[in-house]
Amino acid sequence: MLLLTGATGLIGSALLPRLTAAGTPVRCLVRDPRRLGPERVRVQIALGDLSDPPSFRNAMRGVTTVVHLAAAIRDQPGGSIEELNGIATWRMVEAAERAGVEHFVFFSALGATGHDRTRLLRTKALAEDAVAGGAMPTTTFAPSIVYAPGDVWMTMLERLSLLPLVPLPGRGRALYQPIWAQDVADCVMTALEAGPGVGGERHERFELAGPETLSHEAIVRLALQSFGRPRPLVKLPAGAVRQVLRLGETILGGRAPVTWDEAELLEVSLTTPRGTRDAEALGVTPQAMARVLGVA
Repeated sequence: MLLLTGATGLIGSALLPRLTAAGTPVRCLVRDPRRLGPERVRVQIALGDLSDPPSFRNAMRGVTTVVHLAAAIRDQPGGSIEELNGIATWRMVEAAERAGVEHFVFFSALGATGHDRTRLLRTKALAEDAVAGGAMPTTTFAPSIVYAPGDVWMTMLERLSLLPLVPLPGRGRALYQPIWAQDVADCVMTALEAGPGVGGERHERFELAGPETLSHEAIVRLALQSFGRPRPLVKLPAGAVRQVLRLGETILGGRAPVTWDEAELLEVSLTTPRGTRDAEALGVTPQAMARVLGVA
């Protein structure tokens, strides 16, 4: 039995159909099973979330492999980013060890360090340490920015493209090696099929990146081109964006469409000198973003 968290997220939505098509018995830890769509009738359901540690123990019963994708990029009523990413992952590793799990797969991010400027990447670094310190074999994937046509970020850009001018927070100079969610899911499937130690180490780490290094500005322009609505960009000073988003969070709370923690991530480069080598070692050749978006 495989336990999957984050099944309704960007990577989870690409991975889950592959798992069920392969005949893998899957249990999904979810708050709302309806968000699984048609896949909910093909999996076992465990109700719970990152803010509910007892749900981890219940979900782990009879599980041999855990794929932990769930993460928070903003504070939520159930806990802060630090609690829902760092502490929750540590608790999940402990629950997996007690349950006799044989392989723990975790998703971090490129550039995750304990001294990063962003809260998300600092908590991802803490979570990585917890996973690498586990007694069971583990596999950590650290991707650059992951995207898919129609995902939350691309949808937001498509809506902004209806404006005569598209706002761009910050300088737009942060660099990424964008990788398609479908390519990421293929990498995970290879690692699961090979089992722990595919790279010869007990605690493995793969850095996943696409074939191009693009700035934030270049990615936005490429997305606008894919919508058939190229637009002039208006760069907004990061300080002004911070003040506006903080005010929006104060007024709207959890209903704010964008938080500063989320916007700040677009000012941090996520690249690896390894390029596509780790993905290719798993038998996957990542596709260029322009080709995926149909503008190549």
